[in-house]
Amino acid sequence: MIFLIADAARLARAGYVLAREGVLSLVSPDAVPPLARPGLRIARLISRRDAGTRAARFSAALSRLGPSYVKLGQFLATRPDVVGTSVARDLEVLQDRMPVFGQEVAETTVASAFERPVGEVFSVFGPAVAAASIAEVHQGEVTEKDGTRRAVAVKILRPHIERRFAADMASFARLATFAEQNFPEAKRLRLEAVVETLARSVTMEMDLRLEAAAYAELAENTKDDAEFHVPKVDWNRSSREVLTTEWVDGIKLSDREAIVAAGHDPKEIARIVMQSFLRQAMRDGFFHADMHPGNLFVDPQGRLVVVDCGIMGRLGIKERRFLAEILYGFITRNWRRTAEVHFEAGYVPFYHSVDDFALAIRAIGEPIHSRSADEISMARLLALLLEVTALFDMRTRPELLLLQKTMVVVEGVARSLDPKLDMWRTSAPVVEDWIAKNLGPVGQLQRAGIGMGEVGRFASDVPMLLTRTARVVEQLDEATRDGITLSPQSLEGIGRAEGKRAFWGNVALWLIALALIGLWLR
Repeated sequence: MIFLIADAARLARAGYVLAREGVLSLVSPDAVPPLARPGLRIARLISRRDAGTRAARFSAALSRLGPSYVKLGQFLATRPDVVGTSVARDLEVLQDRMPVFGQEVAETTVASAFERPVGEVFSVFGPAVAAASIAEVHQGEVTEKDGTRRAVAVKILRPHIERRFAADMASFARLATFAEQNFPEAKRLRLEAVVETLARSVTMEMDLRLEAAAYAELAENTKDDAEFHVPKVDWNRSSREVLTTEWVDGIKLSDREAIVAAGHDPKEIARIVMQSFLRQAMRDGFFHADMHPGNLFVDPQGRLVVVDCGIMGRLGIKERRFLAEILYGFITRNWRRTAEVHFEAGYVPFYHSVDDFALAIRAIGEPIHSRSADEISMARLLALLLEVTALFDMRTRPELLLLQKTMVVVEGVARSLDPKLDMWRTSAPVVEDWIAKNLGPVGQLQRAGIGMGEVGRFASDVPMLLTRTARVVEQLDEATRDGITLSPQSLEGIGRAEGKRAFWGNVALWLIALALIGLWLR
């Protein structure tokens, strides 16, 4: 009962904020049940008159509701299947700009994490330079044993953030359960699974050691990419609550004028952004999934630098092959092969026709080739493709939705630097290189070698598997030789279950009997 009251209070507050900031005013009365329409009219009455655009309304409302709701909004931006394409697009611009929690609290967190005064950990520990829903970032300096000093970025987890997120996530979970039990649409959208995925993602983000590991893996994957740089992690000054990396002296990609003034070519930077992302996704299967302009910099050497590896995406070899062949199929206008890839990957059930699916893909692809390069949106293409595949019973693939969301952001960043960017010509070298290495003769030989290795490992395990099988058969024979014997605990459990079933069966029989008597008396 206490939980229900608390959940109702949180829901009432969220409803008021959403109404006040004009979010509920965007909802059509036809889209809600009749009983909810009076509430929608009240929401429009209390809405701010200067609420602004849809994206501005979402941003203002979720920021007022707090870190959990900001993170929820960012997560739902990756799930157009749940909130719809238009709402997901509005949520894509949502970036958490939260108030700082103060220098004193930050220094206390550092001292507690390393069990020594902050002055012994950092030579200089400056004020916060950025604050988000999970943590805030400070600039500092460290002094090495040889006396050299270097600048560092120190990310510090918000105090008590785990407790607040845990309470909000528990409320979200209970509301999702209630919705699935009472509304068929909520069950179809698997809201409980959505909340569970969000909770798991946030839990990982709140352990900065995992983000440090993501930095290290991304750096290792891209160490030979001369145009791309990942800040180095200072493991000696990193913990669960504190993450220390090298400081980035660069220009944010949102400041195009500063990029030009520094002598960099925006068109070249746009190319690097697009190709770096595709290499991460297709070559490495591990990509930065939060590549908005605030996390991207150009350093003095002209390299693209990424920060904030709290949200990362992974693609298996099947998903990478799918992505590469999809893009290549659209580049070469091979609609049949593009359709076949969906079936080979198991994304579209085999009871559908490949020819019909190829026709649907052609309907998307042909108009693209009649437009100029700067009018073609690769992200929009993937969005349309996912819409079409829904008509062919393609199940939702979370990793592809995260890829689509990231590509939308990456494409937007690249086009802000070069409005005339030819997405297909820019992508082609990366896609063709991956296809040549993985689907060409060399790739076929590599896969054959991997397959032979799997066969060899299976052959070496055959004797052990036969031994285990013989042991299981022998035990089964002994267990059934004189009939199956159940333990007292098992018998007791079966008795309880049968007793409960008999009780409710008797209740049902009595209800039926009473109903028949009532009909007879009538």
